[in-house]
Amino acid sequence: MYKNSRSTVLLPLVVAAAVALGIFLGQFLGRSSAESDIKGILRSLALPQNKVSQTLSLIETQYVDSVAIDSLVERALPVIVSELDPHSVYIPASEMAEINEPLDGEFDGIGVVFNMATDTVIVLNVIPSGPSDKAGVVAGDRIVRINDSLVAGQQIAQREIMRRLRGKRGSEVRLGLERRGIDELVEVTVVRDKIPIRSLTAALMLTGDIAFVKLDQFARTSHTELLEALSTLRTQGMRKLILDLRGNSGGFLDQAIAIANEFLPADKLIVYTEDRNHQRIEQYSDGTGSAADLDLAVLVDEGSASSSEILAGALQDNDRGTIIGRRSFGKGLVQQQIPYADGSALRLTVARYYTPTGRSIQKPYTSGDAESYDADIWNRYQHNEFFSADSIRFDNALRRTTPGGKVVYGGGGIMPDIFVPLDTTDLTKYYLEVSGRNILYRYTIEYADAHRKALNAVRTTADLRALLDADRGLVDDFVRYAARKGVAPRYGDIARSRQLMEAQLKAYIGRNTSLEDSGYFLSIYPEDEVIVRAIGELEHPTIPTVKAAEAVAEGEPAEEQPAEEEPAEEAPHD
Repeated sequence: MYKNSRSTVLLPLVVAAAVALGIFLGQFLGRSSAESDIKGILRSLALPQNKVSQTLSLIETQYVDSVAIDSLVERALPVIVSELDPHSVYIPASEMAEINEPLDGEFDGIGVVFNMATDTVIVLNVIPSGPSDKAGVVAGDRIVRINDSLVAGQQIAQREIMRRLRGKRGSEVRLGLERRGIDELVEVTVVRDKIPIRSLTAALMLTGDIAFVKLDQFARTSHTELLEALSTLRTQGMRKLILDLRGNSGGFLDQAIAIANEFLPADKLIVYTEDRNHQRIEQYSDGTGSAADLDLAVLVDEGSASSSEILAGALQDNDRGTIIGRRSFGKGLVQQQIPYADGSALRLTVARYYTPTGRSIQKPYTSGDAESYDADIWNRYQHNEFFSADSIRFDNALRRTTPGGKVVYGGGGIMPDIFVPLDTTDLTKYYLEVSGRNILYRYTIEYADAHRKALNAVRTTADLRALLDADRGLVDDFVRYAARKGVAPRYGDIARSRQLMEAQLKAYIGRNTSLEDSGYFLSIYPEDEVIVRAIGELEHPTIPTVKAAEAVAEGEPAEEQPAEEEPAEEAPHD
């Protein structure tokens, strides 16, 4: 008896996917292009075109049961794409909005930041002049009802709460709010509107002349957000900048190029890409950069990928600023998002990018083996790379030299100029337990709730410093709180972790103010060894870089300029 092999069983799926992909491409690119793409797919499958047509026709007309071809395609396409590089991916229509939203820079919602604490939705912040602000929602409110549904104490997932709060712009949602000092529920109706998503989440002065900016991703608005932040920081005395790209997994390539342009003098190569035909596209700085006079430190780690690495690589290869932290992720592939008529899309790798010295920082991968690729970061940790630069090995054939004589390597991420190991000194068993069980964070939520009036009055970092410094018993009060939650004091551990816990507590409390992440970093940075090292490097440089006077147009002094723009309001999201 004839037995179906695995390849025979999967053949209809692959065939259907190939045909459907061609149809989709035809709708997007036009018939001639679609036919070419179909033929290309067929060549890769080693199947003649007439056999595909025959097979699809046989499935539709003679298969014993009715078949939903679209469903087969949806299951087959991810399988096909998974055989390519690790970053090519098929995105179903149902997931497109969620995936694109952070990069688009806005969504339709009510304009609050909330937290799910003990199964209750607590409003942490409200966007000034946003939909909820206009409706009378205030920080500290607990959302008990959404429309006619009880949500407090119902074990509803945070994702589901977000889904219920969001909706089409102009639509209404009724909220029942529990508010401190008021016995009955406060009923409000919020008219949903466009809510901006900030990719630049923190901007503040750390010292008299050193500013700190945290960029979480490269969204459509990132370049504009950075310009607004720098304009404001200049009015506060900024002459040096720490740009934090840690954990920034990338985003739009053009935004990384535009930001790099701000820091470089004219005619400096930023990045170049090469496609399958070796067509090379180069991007150069144009000399209009507004931040070319700033002394610069850029922070990276294993979570910094793609556009983050393009920016860091452009600055490193041009000897502009100092890269500090740990080795970056190692993604040197460029994806193009190709939409299909049904709302789904294919993110297809169409090129490789190279830093100005010709480095590809893409780490090795085997097509179709996503599991090994995904395990790379864990393997780095296991091999001690997070703790010692000597544990990192680069291929000497991929060695390059910058114009300033600095040695750099390709083939596996951006290696920082200054390596800062992962610091675990203060991570005692007590600290790990109270943080791992979320007790430390929950304490700050309750603290913020009890001190809401004072926190709502915070407008500047000076306000926040004064408020937090006045509370001398914060750690001791937390230890008593943790004991009530079942974590017995370990006084030796507490003494060792005390400074870290105090900084963490103050940072979380600071995030409960209108300063949001700027309030967080204001308190946490003294315990962040990478930021501390960056401050030290900017104050007393050890790595040769392009000096400020060399980074501006000839004849112009390297000094601060007056601000021309007001800072953008932070845009938290619900």
